[in-house]
Amino acid sequence: MYAVYEMDPTIHFDIFTTIPPWFFEDYLVGPFTYHEVLTDIGLIQKTPLYADLAKTVAQLDQFIPFQTAWVCELTREIERLKCRLVVCDISPLGIAVARKAGVPSLLVENFTWDWVYEEYTGTHDRLRRHADYLREVFSQADYHVQTVPVCSPKAVDLTVAPVSRNTRCIGKEVRHGLNIPDAGRMVLITMGGVPEDYSAMKGLSLPKDVFVVIPGAGNFLEIYGNLMTLPHRSRFFHPDLVAAADAVVGKVGYSTLAEVYHGGVPFGFIKRRNFRESDILSAFIENYMNGLAVDEESFRKGKWVSVIPRLLEMPRIQRNGPNGAAQIGEFVCGLLETAKGSFC
Repeated sequence: MYAVYEMDPTIHFDIFTTIPPWFFEDYLVGPFTYHEVLTDIGLIQKTPLYADLAKTVAQLDQFIPFQTAWVCELTREIERLKCRLVVCDISPLGIAVARKAGVPSLLVENFTWDWVYEEYTGTHDRLRRHADYLREVFSQADYHVQTVPVCSPKAVDLTVAPVSRNTRCIGKEVRHGLNIPDAGRMVLITMGGVPEDYSAMKGLSLPKDVFVVIPGAGNFLEIYGNLMTLPHRSRFFHPDLVAAADAVVGKVGYSTLAEVYHGGVPFGFIKRRNFRESDILSAFIENYMNGLAVDEESFRKGKWVSVIPRLLEMPRIQRNGPNGAAQIGEFVCGLLETAKGSFC
């Protein structure tokens, strides 16, 4: 959305989601209207690394198949808003609504939920029905973009580089804002925005010149020696924290991988067990990034500190290629070159 605004400042977005409005208010430069609507179930997380499959199935049972009255109500809304295109980030409901309204839809993904659910059908048979239903919905998108690293490559309209938000300020400003000395080494811990218990981190024995920053670890900024925790919403923009770091340690998820990739920072990555995407993201890191695997148990027990010297020895990679967000922005603007109206 940010990339589209940069190319066409007349665009207006109508955002249908349950993500908090502030997430968009803090980043987007153009106008948008927020609509609180559940458009996707995905996986219900117990922790950043583990999903609650029973709860996921129960919520999917309520969500799928899409209720006709619900689809019709949303169809009337996007007709009222005069939306010209419905863009779906693996959120299936928008594709069904767009089809009902006769509005083009664009699916953007590095995986789709039917592909993810296939892994669990052996132990949760009801997921098979949901996967079949969603596979059909996703196939009905008018346009299809896949983002590297792609989990299940298909014949699509466009394949783009990793997609991430751009940084806002230089690393030196971020580090000064965190009171990290110029000679200090900054290590960022990130688990993808899912709440986690970081209490064990407060007792870490860190080298004197290493400063660990953990966003989303509390309700306000707290400092424990060389370790500091930040609230989920802070004055420090997450891509800026990544770019300012000398190394990142955290869950291997798409958004984190993309930010670390474009920042060129060494990545100590923790794989999610029993999650198909993790193997593909990990292989991408090993082939195209500097990083090393961090065992989940060693992370929880604080033993991961022993890998910090190895991570800090790895050089930063200078990226000169495109950001997939800009590539998708160009594609979207090309679709609607002569059309005016709202995106959903």
